[in-house]
Amino acid sequence: MPDESLCDVPISYKIVRFFKQHNIDAFHVNELPDKWFSKDSFIAGYADKNGLVLITKDEDFKNSHFLRGSCKHLIRITLGNISNEKLIAIFTNNLQKISDYMLSEKCYLEVNDQYLELNQS
Repeated sequence: MPDESLCDVPISYKIVRFFKQHNIDAFHVNELPDKWFSKDSFIAGYADKNGLVLITKDEDFKNSHFLRGSCKHLIRITLGNISNEKLIAIFTNNLQKISDYMLSEKCYLEVNDQYLELNQS
């Protein structure tokens, strides 16, 4: 996994802390200058420019990834209102696999409680 990740607004700060505890520098969109008012296009561009993996629940980023090629490294959580503890358990059990996938030039990973769906280009 690239050394840094950016968590979108609906992603809890607990997830940011989880990545930091696993030596992945992570921060939250609310730490950007425009915080939660940041436009999706700015967030995706910022992630690409800085080599970040964007972690989101927003389907718009998926569409942008496949139609415009931005955000290049994207993890989309499709678990609804899952507890942070359950999401952290999924990340814990799959962190090495996720890290390996994210080393690609371009990668989309969808995380569900049943599967990890990968699309590398």
